[in-house]
Amino acid sequence: MTTARIELPPKLIPVFAGEADIRGAFGGRGSAKTRSFAKMTAVRAYMWDMAGREGQILCCRQFMNSLADSSLEEVKAAIRSEPWLLEHFEIGEKYIRTKSGRISYTFAGLDRNISSVKSRARILLCWVDEAEPVVEYSWQVLIPTLREEDSELWVTWNPERKTSATHRRFREANDNRMKVVELNWRDNPWFPSILERTRLKDKSERPDSYDHIWEGDFVTVVEGAYFASSLTTAKAQGRISRVAADPYMRLRAFCDLGGTGAKADAFAIWIAQFIGKEIRVLDHYEAQGQPLATHIEWLQSNKYRPEKCDIWLPHDGETNDRIHDVSFESGFRSAGFTVTVIPNQGKGAAKMRIEAARRLFPSIWFNEDTTEGGRDALGWYHEKKDADRGIGLGPDHDWSSHSADAFGLMCVAYDEPMAKRKHDARNAGAGAWMS
Repeated sequence: MTTARIELPPKLIPVFAGEADIRGAFGGRGSAKTRSFAKMTAVRAYMWDMAGREGQILCCRQFMNSLADSSLEEVKAAIRSEPWLLEHFEIGEKYIRTKSGRISYTFAGLDRNISSVKSRARILLCWVDEAEPVVEYSWQVLIPTLREEDSELWVTWNPERKTSATHRRFREANDNRMKVVELNWRDNPWFPSILERTRLKDKSERPDSYDHIWEGDFVTVVEGAYFASSLTTAKAQGRISRVAADPYMRLRAFCDLGGTGAKADAFAIWIAQFIGKEIRVLDHYEAQGQPLATHIEWLQSNKYRPEKCDIWLPHDGETNDRIHDVSFESGFRSAGFTVTVIPNQGKGAAKMRIEAARRLFPSIWFNEDTTEGGRDALGWYHEKKDADRGIGLGPDHDWSSHSADAFGLMCVAYDEPMAKRKHDARNAGAGAWMS
């Protein structure tokens, strides 16, 4: 009996040891997770072939228009890196199989071919690479196709959002038959010097995206996002931390209006205090398709009651709902809140909110634990582009825009402290007299 030596990053050794239904790794660039999992699929194929098993290893990605978009070349490279594996496989331009023909690789894209996956037989192993964008429906269809008693699902991905189906299934689940680890560049014993130079360059020149690309963090800012650099600076300066409310100052709730129903826009609220030259952002809330009573309940249950908190609404807050003949303004007033409606700023309203937020960002402090969802939205809020003409079309109206609009409303409503204005006026007057 001969023994083969398989080199893996040390953090992956327990992942592949013992029994499991699901094995996986997530993290940033340069971790060797994809190459390691590709190699281990071939090791498993070798073991099953030597044991006389027959079946297929299915390699999936969410998006795969052709084999060029698949894991085919990664598996080929992994096999060729081990002479003892290479002599056991037949590798063609579009196929990989053991020389006996008992074990073969197949490749599929889940976004367009998920129905065909259901009919595949004898899947011994399914490896889903670049799994972050895989939607919940695809997981629901794919997982039951693994019908062999010892079939396994392997998953590798670079995290983007906490709300992704992949994150919820494989990082939030508590399952002792699941072995999943975080793997980043520092966990790769063979991390190449060229990637180290690239990493350091990104850290210096692209700090907004560095943590996501190299450290496996979620996307907090999108390249080209309006507030990307402002959020990065706030984090570096310690302005995203533990921020307490001043008990002697009133709270302010700045809203962006949504509607009821599954397809309605989200309703967003930022809770803040204006204290001197500081804006303390204390809390964030967003809900979709819920009635006004739900939003008021959230305010009151978090001690943002009318005796302590005032409401700011955009100009359409005074418009009556076409079904219930009641406006958000009147609804909040009926609940006892003092309400201010910001007048319509015209066509340039979105740009005005963005510029006001950028100008005030150096004075803004965020309570870290309660504003994460809102900060995610600010980091994503970006300009929509016309790809053909290469021009900007204004803010993209997506999931992030509602919280971003409420945040912009807060900045438009901010009033410079009266003491400073009087001081500036006196100085201006003195200067004019002296001249």
